[in-house]
Order: sequence, then C-alpha cells, then structure tokens
Amino acid sequence: MAIKTVFTTGEAARICKVSQQTIIRCFDSGQLKGFRVPGSRFRRIPRDQLFLFMRDNGIPTDALESGKRRVLVVDDDQDLVELIVDVLEGDGRFDTRSVNNGFDAGMMVKEYQPDLIVLDVMLPDINGKEVCQKIRSDNSLEEVKIICISGMVEEDKISELKLAGANDFLQKPFDSECLIDRICNMLGIESLVA
Repeated sequence: MAIKTVFTTGEAARICKVSQQTIIRCFDSGQLKGFRVPGSRFRRIPRDQLFLFMRDNGIPTDALESGKRRVLVVDDDQDLVELIVDVLEGDGRFDTRSVNNGFDAGMMVKEYQPDLIVLDVMLPDINGKEVCQKIRSDNSLEEVKIICISGMVEEDKISELKLAGANDFLQKPFDSECLIDRICNMLGIESLVA
C-alpha cells in the first residue's frame, strides 16, 4: 500500500483542518517547508515536513499517520453498507464509517470530517438531495466529495442531485470495483483496479 509522501496545499489543509490560505501563508513565510513544482506555481509539501509542522503547531498528527482517506457511507440498506465498507476496508487505503439516516449523516459529517460520502438518495428521514444541499451550504465542508447511489434512473433526478452538490452518481446495483474506481478518481488517488 502506497502511503502518500507529498501533499498539495489543499490536502495539507484538510489534514491539518485549517484553510488552504493558512497553509499557503505558512508555506510562503517558510514556517512550512516544501517546494514548488518546477515551471509552475504549485506548492508541494513532503510528508516529513508536514509532520514537523503539525507537531510544532500542536495539530494532532493522527490524520497524517493513518494516511487513509475517510469515507462516510450513508445508506439504510445494511447489507449494502456492509458490502461497501468491506470493500473499502479491504482496499487498505480507506477509513470508513457508516450511518443509516440523514440525521446521523449530518452529525457524523461534522464530527468525522470525511473526504468523501457515499450517499443513498432514498433515506428514511430525508432525501439525498437535501443532504447534499446541507453539506454544500457549510463552507468548512466544501472539499467533501459526494457520490450519490440509488436505484432510480430518471435523468432529471440525477441532474437535480448534481445541482444540489453531488459530484457523481452511481446506479444500484453496482459493481463494488466500479465504486472504488469512482472514489479513487474523485479523491485523486490511484485506482488499484487493473
């Protein structure tokens, strides 16, 4: 399993739970060591430097330690949740949590700060579109990616979800490898699916 060794300012910001501007400021002032990608203005931060920066600033380093991407699965179909969680945990690069309704999803998103949410559109208490809108209305969650899943097929419903803030849509039933592929794609990590 490849542990990430170099981070973008956005990734560093997520790990440290600060704004990207803060990371850029610390980088530009030399508090956070790193390098610029040759021929561009992109800043990159090596893992060891990010670790030192976090330690020196009293930021818990567990998010960096695990190096795992956090995925929250929201679905009331327990069998499907277990399948998704098993596949993600088996991959080794993800830390997963799951809840089975929109209310718990709202609480968990705040507490767990996932990188990505796999969201069932038809929840018992609230529909996925509302969950998307709630997440998108919170600036601290703007980096969170959302993949909606559902058995419904209507194109207009899918575009409504995307307008509400969903990044992707997967129709049930789906192949678990396909889901991993979409998640990796969205989080910018290499897909292990051959």
